[in-house]
Amino acid sequence: MNATTTAIRPTDRRAATIVMACLGVFVAYLPITTVAVSLPAIQRALHTSTAQLSWVQDAFVLPMAAFIMTAGVFGDVHGRKKVFQAGLFCCAAGAAVALCAQNIQMLWAGQALAGLGSAALLPTTLALISHAVPDFRERGKFIGMWAMAMLAALAVGPVIAGVILDRFSWRWIYLLSIPLALVAMAVAAPLLTDSRAPHGRKLDWPGQITAAVAVTALVYGVIEGGADSFTASKVIAALALGIVALIAFVVAEKRSDSPMLDLAVFRSAAFTATALVALITFLGLIGFFFVLSLYFGMVQQLGTLEAGARLLLVPVAAIVAGAPAGRLMHRVPTRWMISVGLLLIAGSLLAMTNLDTDTSYGSIAWRLIVLGVGLGLVTTPMTATAVAAVPHHLAGMASAANNAFRQVGGALGPAVLGALLSTRAVDSLPGHLSDAGVTGTQAHTIVATAKEGGLGAVAGMNLGSTANQVYGALGDSLLDGMRLCLIVAAILALIAAVCAVVLLRRPKQQTSTGAARTADATQHGDPDASAENAQAAGTAQPLGPRRS
Repeated sequence: MNATTTAIRPTDRRAATIVMACLGVFVAYLPITTVAVSLPAIQRALHTSTAQLSWVQDAFVLPMAAFIMTAGVFGDVHGRKKVFQAGLFCCAAGAAVALCAQNIQMLWAGQALAGLGSAALLPTTLALISHAVPDFRERGKFIGMWAMAMLAALAVGPVIAGVILDRFSWRWIYLLSIPLALVAMAVAAPLLTDSRAPHGRKLDWPGQITAAVAVTALVYGVIEGGADSFTASKVIAALALGIVALIAFVVAEKRSDSPMLDLAVFRSAAFTATALVALITFLGLIGFFFVLSLYFGMVQQLGTLEAGARLLLVPVAAIVAGAPAGRLMHRVPTRWMISVGLLLIAGSLLAMTNLDTDTSYGSIAWRLIVLGVGLGLVTTPMTATAVAAVPHHLAGMASAANNAFRQVGGALGPAVLGALLSTRAVDSLPGHLSDAGVTGTQAHTIVATAKEGGLGAVAGMNLGSTANQVYGALGDSLLDGMRLCLIVAAILALIAAVCAVVLLRRPKQQTSTGAARTADATQHGDPDASAENAQAAGTAQPLGPRRS
């Protein structure tokens, strides 16, 4: 057998790259929903407080949001294949630590390590696809596959967790990530084609440090402010540090010869629009999933598997709707596709404001399906437009920044909407207790317990003969809080739709725009990509002269 027959053909390498990218994003997103639906079991097993439990999910999301852009730069400089492999290793190692956790602190450490791995995987997987498929028309289809793999991870997570929790300990929810990551590492080693950014990009340490501090401090401040009080000294200090670090980041990037995030990309209306849409949409949607899981568990008293099966409707519908979205992107203007999707999301959220304790599965199902369809119409074009809105050699930076905005929104969602839900529910609890016939000292004690430890803390009280009345009042209070959150999430989706309509407009001088971008690409040794990218984005503006 000669070398010609044993060599791996370019088409085979491209297929392997796309498969590995989809598997990578699946591994990155799998812990999000598996852990989310397992939190009650974790709390019972490790005897944690509500505040400690909230940091199980946040320990994963924070490093993911803080280090995504840094990981994108490392991939551009040292090779995306190396960062991809490192991300898979961190995900496997983090899952192993969490699997063996004997206390909440060890679980936090495992979650943080897995979050760091996910931060490495998200920008590199998109950049690998962009490098393997330079033609934007064909690339849209494969970015659609990437987005569907992300949604598939969100879809199967609750079901996997439900099956495991019905039979085994909570810690086994981490088992699947380990072989998936290790197998992907082994397969990628010989098959995956490495790539890196040309033109001598280098590490931007001031930008990386200030960005990580800014994201971590701001998200920490919002999370702790929602759980405690925004007037607490630690919250004020964190928010102040975050603002100072954000200003320092902007100054550092303007002065850097090789910025981690070239602020000139925001001159592209398409990139700015997708960044805003990603931030706002995921703030509302991830917060919504958090609130809806409480509704299924505390109001409808469903088990983990039953709740997971209901939540499964959203990502499954998104996969079905999103599959053709990548192929339609160059036929239907992306701003209309994204805007219609966001309007469907807003409409379904508003339609859920009339849910109550006895709402049937069928009545909930159609609302969740509409929500999923809207999400499918948004995810693929939003991601593809962000990558196509900048010159080809900045694809890694664009994908990292878009994912960073998405993850910051995802981190803030449960904190913001969770705070709104708790505040509204506790405020309405005295009235519902009175309506249920629970008054006097007992009602005062219940309300004080709810203010101190949340509504879940009331369930641990000795309620005696009034238990059913109290649980009914708790359910009604939670519904009040949920309705407020649904309205806020719907408003956020409408704001995102306005951003898409206003900013994702095709420029009047499309020809000159494409010519300018082609000249920019030619100047930097990539003559075939930028004109196509400008055409794909439909809104990209020239980014101005590059730094020498």
